[in-house]
Amino acid sequence: MVSQTITNSWFQYCKNKPHARLRLFCFPHAGGGASQFRLWGEKLPAFVEVYPVQLPGREERMGEPPFTQLSALLPFLSEAIAPYLDKPFAFFGHSMGALISFELARYHRQCNLPMPQQLFVSAHRAPQLPRRHDRVHLLPHTELARAVDSLAGTPDELLNNAEAMQVFLPLLRADFTLCETYSYTDEEPLASSLSAFGGDMDDSVSYQELDAWRLQTTGTFKLQMFPGNHFYLQKMEMSALQRIYQILS
Repeated sequence: MVSQTITNSWFQYCKNKPHARLRLFCFPHAGGGASQFRLWGEKLPAFVEVYPVQLPGREERMGEPPFTQLSALLPFLSEAIAPYLDKPFAFFGHSMGALISFELARYHRQCNLPMPQQLFVSAHRAPQLPRRHDRVHLLPHTELARAVDSLAGTPDELLNNAEAMQVFLPLLRADFTLCETYSYTDEEPLASSLSAFGGDMDDSVSYQELDAWRLQTTGTFKLQMFPGNHFYLQKMEMSALQRIYQILS
């Protein structure tokens, strides 16, 4: 029986909704934490119970080493969510989180574990497409910080705080390593329905790269663009949540 407040270190921001009929697991972008989804449970209707996933190495788990290989992370993630799969569930992942959620779904299929009924992949190219950017995780600290600044998603107060950046940059490097060392393996498309979200001003992910996600599902595919850049969710959160609600209803 899931407790009223989830105390598992992977889910610090989840509270039980007694009448929920579906659970939504949310995976953050590189350098991000579960706090970006902390209010989604309040903003989505009572039938959706939100589980923001707190990966090691950030926020309350700052003292733990972050994962640098996606294949190593997947068994731990699968074990963490296993107690909460007694109801239908869905995944939402933004940027790095989209890649994690997609491969977690494929890991579950390989292991004959429960499958999400819906995947929401946000601000990430379809995984079968080639990378078209330099390997950021290999850059020196100064250039890594400049690359992060160019995405326009990191607060200026953090970028301008040298002490904070000394803590933040190693996490970013680990997360970029996880993403940039990822190697796609061709498999059958998922049966789960899939919705791709993106910002119409995102220079790092094009409409065509988002549309290519349709090849990863035999279920329903939807593509939704929102005004904004790679971090369109910062200003368009309510619009995105409304679309999530419509798709899950």
